Amino acid sequence: MEEKSSNLQPKLFRLIDANLNRLKEGIRVIEDINRYLYDNKNIASKLKSLRHMAKVDNYTQLLSFRDIQNDVLKATIESEMEREDIEGLLLANYKRAQEAARVLEESFKVIEPKKSDTFKTIRYELYALEQKNLSSVE
Repeated sequence: MEEKSSNLQPKLFRLIDANLNRLKEGIRVIEDINRYLYDNKNIASKLKSLRHMAKVDNYTQLLSFRDIQNDVLKATIESEMEREDIEGLLLANYKRAQEAARVLEESFKVIEPKKSDTFKTIRYELYALEQKNLSSVE
C-alpha cells in the first residue's frame, strides 16, 4: 500500500482491515447461498470474482494494525441474531458487503486513490447482483 503522506495511520489501516474482512465475509455468504442452495452458477461466479477483486497489496501489513480486543462494538446485538429466512440472510449480507465496500472506497482515497476505484466497482456490482438475485428468489 502506498501512503500519500509519510505518517503511518494505524487507525485507518485498522478500519481498512476490518472492512476488508467484512466485505469478503459478506460476499462469501451470498456466494455460498447461490452456489449450494440455489445452484446459481452465474451469480455465484460473479460473486467469486468480486471476492477475488477485494484484495490489497501487503495484506500482512494490515494484520499488524488489527485490534480485536479493543473493538468497542464486537459484541453481537440482538438484531444481528435474527434472520427470518434465506432471503433475509441474503439481504443482510448484501448490505454488509456494500457498506464495507463504501468504507474501503472512501478510506483508500486518503492513502491510495487508484485502489478506491476497485472498491467502487465492487460496490456497484453488488448493487446490480442484489437486484437480480433478490428479484429471482420468490
